[in-house]
Amino acid sequence: MTLIQISALVLGLITVIGWLNARFLRLSPSVAMLGAGMAGALVLLVGQILIRPFWGFNDVGALVRRLDFTDTVIDGMLGFLLFAGGLQVDLAEIRKRRIAIWTLATVGVLASTAIVGLGLWWVARAVGMGLPLAWALAFGALISPTDPIAVLGAMRQGVVSRRLGPVLLGEALFNDGVGFVVFTTAAAFAATGAVPRPLLMAGTIVLEAGGGLVLGVTAAALVATALRQIDDAVVEVTATIALAIGVYVAAGLLHLSGPIAAAAAGLWMGGVGVRASRSEQGRRYITVFWDVVDQLLNAALFLLLGLQVFVLPFRWSEIDLWLTGLGLVLAARLLVVAPWGAFFRIRNEERGASLVLTWGGLRGAVSFALALSLPQSPYRETVLSITFFVVVFSIVVQGLTFAPLARWLRRGGPEAG
Repeated sequence: MTLIQISALVLGLITVIGWLNARFLRLSPSVAMLGAGMAGALVLLVGQILIRPFWGFNDVGALVRRLDFTDTVIDGMLGFLLFAGGLQVDLAEIRKRRIAIWTLATVGVLASTAIVGLGLWWVARAVGMGLPLAWALAFGALISPTDPIAVLGAMRQGVVSRRLGPVLLGEALFNDGVGFVVFTTAAAFAATGAVPRPLLMAGTIVLEAGGGLVLGVTAAALVATALRQIDDAVVEVTATIALAIGVYVAAGLLHLSGPIAAAAAGLWMGGVGVRASRSEQGRRYITVFWDVVDQLLNAALFLLLGLQVFVLPFRWSEIDLWLTGLGLVLAARLLVVAPWGAFFRIRNEERGASLVLTWGGLRGAVSFALALSLPQSPYRETVLSITFFVVVFSIVVQGLTFAPLARWLRRGGPEAG
């Protein structure tokens, strides 16, 4: 199939599934798209078993393999999605919670990586599966950052307080940059046996994250200044598109964090740039355009994630590792956010703050894209299957129950920290 045929097929599926969901199911769009992708894959799998040879399964499977999921997410969608997400976040609230956001996005990611990696390594040894420490740490690194795309979807329901919401959103927008550095180090350790150097890794995190932040804010400020001089809605929208992709690409060329640069540019434009536009029509066009981009790319992303069932080598004998990985991810998240949960509980009387921060820390497609980028090894398939299980649980179970949990806690749930 050609690129235009693939695009037509994906857009058609998104439209049909979106209409059915809006008309009958009324689920979270991410859950609907993920479920549709997995359901379609399972239907074709059953057809492959019952009707041999079944052309549909082989053709769709080949199409999924042809679309490199890692490149599609990391190099194609992520910059636009982070920029669109940043536009929707209140910059003033992010500034107020900056200490909580930055500690969770840095120290929190590192602590979670260690807890999950060491825990999975120990359990794998105990059950006789022999997963090397380097590969367990690689899993911990790719699964520890919360996913900005999944978190933004959950936040749209408006059930989280103005104190905790910005923390979850800000952390999700900025921890990918830190997570990428930690994952790259862990993946190199798994592939070559090169022992990580903590001081070098810390310096790289500071340089890449800080540089990406400065690049994103600077570029957005320049674009905002230029847009104040004109009154042309089409040019203004085009400028934001150029800004989103430009800072992401420039950050990669400068060896800085592209995710942080895109998120920072979106935050600045949403908090300062768009409001400063001379044109009311321009402000409206920018908001509507990026909302459409956000929704469309999210739908495509979760549909493609569900279709990854075609390329995953599931081994049911490893289900104990899947459950262990999930338990460790949730436990590490609770341990990492507990200090800030206690702070918000005592200082601001935020009931159940730790539970909200734990259950709202969703994992998503970015984690799976990183898992697919791991080098070929007998252990790669194990890490892939654990990652997919955790991501699906996070999107479906946590994503569907997060809003009811948050509402219950705000109405007067248990006296949890």
